[in-house]
Amino acid sequence: MEITEIQAVMEAIIYVAEEPVKPEQYQEVFPDEPKEVLEQALKNMVETFNARPGGMIIREVAGGFRMTTRPEHHEQIRAYLKTRPNAKLSMAALETLAVIAYKQPVTMAEILSIRGKKSSSALHTLLEKHMVAIVGRKQVVGRPILYGTSKEFLIHFGLKSLKDLPTLEEFAQLASEQL
Repeated sequence: MEITEIQAVMEAIIYVAEEPVKPEQYQEVFPDEPKEVLEQALKNMVETFNARPGGMIIREVAGGFRMTTRPEHHEQIRAYLKTRPNAKLSMAALETLAVIAYKQPVTMAEILSIRGKKSSSALHTLLEKHMVAIVGRKQVVGRPILYGTSKEFLIHFGLKSLKDLPTLEEFAQLASEQL
């Protein structure tokens, strides 16, 4: 199969996919193509697609690729959709989510000790919105539940992986600049 045809199919798959498409999923679609050819085709397709001046780009999020609107058009898209910027999480939920993102896997007691406030309702909200997930149980007396961020967290915040989170030092610097 020609590389341009492979790239066209890859673009179409990303367009119709509900979840980010992982590069290894293309091997199932093109079983006769070498991995290196598929990797190069994907890289070229993303670069070519993103170089054009359209309203969409392909971004790498949550270990896969997803088609999204260009960030510079978000205000106009919000106006069209008549929505406000996404502020559906309370401050308590955002604080709890930050603790989980940076300290995972973490128990409810550990969240409480860091936040200094009860977080059960915020944690319940985060579980409902699939931003966090139960990742196991701690091997101590009582075997408390361990929480971690989910794939939905990565998708929602447009992160490839948790390594893309700003360090605590960078976060503190950003916060001081905002003030």
